Amino acid sequence: QVQLVESGGGLVQPGGSLRVSCVASGFTFSRYAMSWYRQAPGKERELVAGISNIGGSTNYADSMKGRFTISRDNAKNTVYLQMNSLKPEDTAVYYCKASRGMWSNYWGQGTQVTVSS
Repeated sequence: QVQLVESGGGLVQPGGSLRVSCVASGFTFSRYAMSWYRQAPGKERELVAGISNIGGSTNYADSMKGRFTISRDNAKNTVYLQMNSLKPEDTAVYYCKASRGMWSNYWGQGTQVTVSS
C-alpha cells in the first residue's frame, strides 16, 4: 500500500543536468521528512540530501552542495532532486526515503543515473 516510485533517471553527459522525481502514496506525505540517497557500484549507500516535512529546512552532503537541490510539492506528494554539473562519480542508483521519527521509514526502488560520455 505504501509506495515510493522514483523516475527520471537515465544517461547524461558530464556537465549535464537531470531531475529525478519520487511520487509517494499510501501515507500522509506532508508529515514525513524526505531524503535522497545514492549507491554507486561497490560503494555503501550514502545520504545525498534531505528536506523537512513542509520544506522549510534542507541539508546536503558536502560534495553535493551548490550542485544539487532537493525540493518537494506536498500537493503532488512528490519530492524532487535537481542535479546540475553532473560528474561521472555521480553515477549511482538514487533512492528516495520517507521518514517520520524513528518508527516509520519507507524506501523506493531506486532509479539509475549514469553520467558518461
